[in-house]
Amino acid sequence: MNGYELKQKMEAGGIVYGTMLSMSRNPRWGGAMSNFGLDYVVIDTEHSPRGRDDVADFLAAFNFSGVVPIVRVPIPDSHYITMALDAGAHGILAPYCETVEEAKEVVAAAKWRPLKGAQVRKIIDDGEFPSEATKSYLENRNRNSICIVGIESVPAIENLDNILQVQGIDAIFVGPNDLSISLGIPDQYDHPDYEAALREVLRICKAHNVPTLFHHQTVDLSTKWLREGARFVLYSSDARTMHNGFRNEFGRIQAVGAELGGGDVGDMGESDEVI
Repeated sequence: MNGYELKQKMEAGGIVYGTMLSMSRNPRWGGAMSNFGLDYVVIDTEHSPRGRDDVADFLAAFNFSGVVPIVRVPIPDSHYITMALDAGAHGILAPYCETVEEAKEVVAAAKWRPLKGAQVRKIIDDGEFPSEATKSYLENRNRNSICIVGIESVPAIENLDNILQVQGIDAIFVGPNDLSISLGIPDQYDHPDYEAALREVLRICKAHNVPTLFHHQTVDLSTKWLREGARFVLYSSDARTMHNGFRNEFGRIQAVGAELGGGDVGDMGESDEVI
């Protein structure tokens, strides 16, 4: 699958599945991820210490994996977006957008690179291209590019209807940790205010026919919001999933060891990763 095919699946009403890569760095992970049944991965560069070389090598591996690689850039800035796409990403996730101007900059870089400056602003504002040949060329060059905008605060939700007037946004991302902090209820994902905020995002996005990603860290939360309409599923991360796997499987082995007199082993607990 490539970025264009992922978009086509969404437009046809399908559900796509992916995870966040916060820790994996070695390109060999691309081959491993291809066996997990994922449609896409989001390679984080907002909170994870990855350099440009690391991302480029990682993307080269994913481009042969059949899993669509999307890069979460550090900020909604055209410079970071074009770097990720030039390195081989099939899409970008621009975090913490709150204004129409930020959304325009993100879309301009994600959908119409390498055009810049006044001419790309004419495309975004007026749909005016230098020529039909330029339009066709840029559409083909950016065919795989997926543009995801992060809505992660109360002001962003209040402005979401205006933000979605910008043509070219393929999906809306919500970071639950950031949003819950903005709402004044940190990490309270069963709080009525948090649930109301997500339902408002779903309502507005549905009106614009734009899918949503809610980046939850538990199966219960992910399936709850899948049932409510978040069909672009972004679940957990590589670090948290590995933590849970070791906790569950070694927990069972260690329980037997304790029965055989090997000593008690404490539960390692939940992952404390926040991403």
